Amino acid sequence: MSLRNIELQIAIPKTYEAGKTVEQHQQNVIQQQINAHEALKKEIEKKQLTVKDTEKVDKISEDEDNDNNEQNMSKKEKQQKKKQKEAQHPFKGNFIDFSG
Repeated sequence: MSLRNIELQIAIPKTYEAGKTVEQHQQNVIQQQINAHEALKKEIEKKQLTVKDTEKVDKISEDEDNDNNEQNMSKKEKQQKKKQKEAQHPFKGNFIDFSG
């Protein structure tokens, strides 16, 4: 199958355009991979930094921790006493009848 001169005038530019399109597509794919890789790096770095930040927050002195525990215990005790008062029935369980 031979090509005539007129056909070659059309075929060669089309081949050049097709090659250009394929090259652009490959470049886009490579650029997308690079962007995804950079985004992944940033996300990993961000996660690593957040872990380090939370470790700093967890450091509380023992004095502050003990004070907080005492306050919480007193609040809990007050709440329990209040619940017990509310739970008492006005006349049930207050008088025991031994005549019987």
